[in-house]
Amino acid sequence: MSLHPVRPKILGFISEEVSAWLVALLVLLAGGILTGLLAWATLNQFHSQLRQRFQLLANERYSRIEERFQDQEQRLDGLRRFFANSESVSRAEFDGYTQPLLLRTQAYSFALRVSGAERAAFEQRVRDEGITTFSVRELNTRGELQLAAARDEYVVVVYSQTQSRLGSPLGYDLLAQPLRRSTLERADQLGGLAVSQPMHLVSIEPAYARGVLLVAPVRREGEPKSFGYVMAVISMRQLLADGLPDALHDYLSVRILDLSTNDQHEVLFESTNDPAPSDLSTTRLVRMADHDYQVDISPSEAFLQANHSSVGSVVILGGLLSLLLSALLYVLVSQRQRALRMVELRTQELHEREQELRGTHGQLRGVLNAATQVAIIATDLRGVINTFNPGAEQMLGYHSVEVVGHMTLENLHFPRELITRAAELSARYGKAIPTCQAMLVEGGEVGGHEAREWTLVRKDGSHLPVNMLATPVLDEQGLWVGHLAICIDITERKRVHEALAARDVLLKKLSAHVPGGIYQFKMEFDGRFSVIYASDGIREIYELEPDVLLLNAESIFTRIHPQDVSRVRKSIRASADNLSPWREEYRVQLPERGLRWVRGEATPEELPGGGVLWHGYISDISDLKRVEEELRALSVTDALTGIHNRRYFQERLTTEMARVERGGGELSVIMLDIDHFKRINDQYGHAVGDRVLQAVCERIGHRLRRTDVFCRLGGEEFMVLCPDIDGDHAYMLAVELWQGLRGAPVDVVGVVTASFGIASWRPGEGADSLLLRADSGVYAAKQGGRDRVERQMH
Repeated sequence: MSLHPVRPKILGFISEEVSAWLVALLVLLAGGILTGLLAWATLNQFHSQLRQRFQLLANERYSRIEERFQDQEQRLDGLRRFFANSESVSRAEFDGYTQPLLLRTQAYSFALRVSGAERAAFEQRVRDEGITTFSVRELNTRGELQLAAARDEYVVVVYSQTQSRLGSPLGYDLLAQPLRRSTLERADQLGGLAVSQPMHLVSIEPAYARGVLLVAPVRREGEPKSFGYVMAVISMRQLLADGLPDALHDYLSVRILDLSTNDQHEVLFESTNDPAPSDLSTTRLVRMADHDYQVDISPSEAFLQANHSSVGSVVILGGLLSLLLSALLYVLVSQRQRALRMVELRTQELHEREQELRGTHGQLRGVLNAATQVAIIATDLRGVINTFNPGAEQMLGYHSVEVVGHMTLENLHFPRELITRAAELSARYGKAIPTCQAMLVEGGEVGGHEAREWTLVRKDGSHLPVNMLATPVLDEQGLWVGHLAICIDITERKRVHEALAARDVLLKKLSAHVPGGIYQFKMEFDGRFSVIYASDGIREIYELEPDVLLLNAESIFTRIHPQDVSRVRKSIRASADNLSPWREEYRVQLPERGLRWVRGEATPEELPGGGVLWHGYISDISDLKRVEEELRALSVTDALTGIHNRRYFQERLTTEMARVERGGGELSVIMLDIDHFKRINDQYGHAVGDRVLQAVCERIGHRLRRTDVFCRLGGEEFMVLCPDIDGDHAYMLAVELWQGLRGAPVDVVGVVTASFGIASWRPGEGADSLLLRADSGVYAAKQGGRDRVERQMH
């Protein structure tokens, strides 16, 4: 009958007879699958983060383009109002008004409508103003200005402020060229701004000569027909590329198409850097005046180089780990199988020899001599060795003649181990147990039959760990005549155990170097939660020890922010009901590090007995959330002064207008424009001008309410949005701001003043009308001598 009728299983389900190569192959295959899953999850996460980063950059670029288009419209509309509200505008007044507006605009011009009969008198009048060579001109076939032919009507450029070193095209007749003529006609039909199709701009340097013409008709109140036009000459290269990184460091590639023609859309602007091959792209329509433009944004090569995936590292690390584990398991299984076969073989031989001991002394000696892998040592009652088989000789290095009759079994044991064991037994039984009997006392009585690990000392002084079974030797009458010790070398088994322990340590170290935490989370059929496994990374996520989570899974929810805990529980149960992957971002409140953001992902698996088991990963995404908040703050903040920008003002104005239109209430705006700011820049330099802007913002900001919204519209123009106050209170606040500003000199410059305009909301009035009245107040203050507060009543 076999000594082991029930064979043990490797890992609880693999038979011991299975080849070690097969076990290693299965482990390698499982490791490859897990590595693939982790790589797939990492790749998905990378693509998701890459898409988020690209979308953030693209949205910012869209906002910048749209803001610059709107800025061009607002500046030209302001120039139109300047002409419409003035009885006459001189050339010096035109230059003084438009010079500060030339940021990102090639030129501003004013063209006057002149009939054919008035041409000669008109030309002479302009020459008398000091432009002696002035005449009405048109382009010839070579693109050069020449004397214009006789026509019934002309639209002639009279005033022009330009950045081009080629000069201003004064006298140029806009009606002589069909594309410009159609733009003027559309502006008259619309009664507002119109933009031309892409064209070659006149008197503009070749590098910036491709662009569009933004036109607005100028008519006075009560007149049916415009008497002239104000124009902005816009180079798309100058407008869109200003302030962007160079082509090698720009993360985005931008292309703008003009959609005004149905047959073929013309490229109005295209970045100098080529788009990288990627499925990331986005398209949006932006509008300037009466034209829609299609903006296509794609990532550049610099973007892809700055955002690379770590999937390769995960695959390499996972592959090496799987290979290492499979090799280690192969060694352990093969050695375990060899050891078990050897133990089984030796035990069987020993059993057979024990049966033969009941025969002759010669048969006993044969058995002892055959047991070369097992040490069999017999002693008399005094402990003196009288049998020392070849296995003992081989294991301990002694010859039997050196031991038999000369040494005791106690001499072969490690002394410190015997002393410790004797002290332990003495304390247990309450009487002194000599060291010579310490090895024989097992199971509560002397001469028990329980095997125990001991350390024997070889002849050369080295130590040998053995599993020793000590039994009494009885004669034929049943009298106790000595002891028999059977020792099996367990060096290999201890090495296997140490290797297994080293593997556990290795797994723990590897999981410790993975950012975040790996876990197994279980929900029982009755809804109770439990944590099956948690790596050391969980400690940093929740500031809870993994052992605590294993005992009480509910402690996790005590760390989740109260506003998020119900949502997290609901998403877990939804994942369990649908067996869908769980993914959630939520806040945790930690005792030491405070509020943090984390992201959890897990894959559910339905258990046979009911319930669900998730295999998941959780990581800290607080840095990513902080970057998102910083990008939002930057998008609504003026970089120079630190106050809110035009975009934020428009958002708040829209919100406040909706509030007062919906439920009534009060709303006022205060517009201010720094007096003679161009003179400050020209006299002291732009650096001092920037400090003046910052000082003005500081003085104004200290006197506002917490509910007021202070924004910089652009240049030296500012706006204060005042919710819940009427025109009288807004006027008093504006006077206080005016006095505070002029009463505190600015370093280097001295006293800086500003012109203030106030307007309060009227029922049924729109945002444009409200801002126009405030702007008219500023204009009235400027016309009245500056450094004053004007309240616009009409």
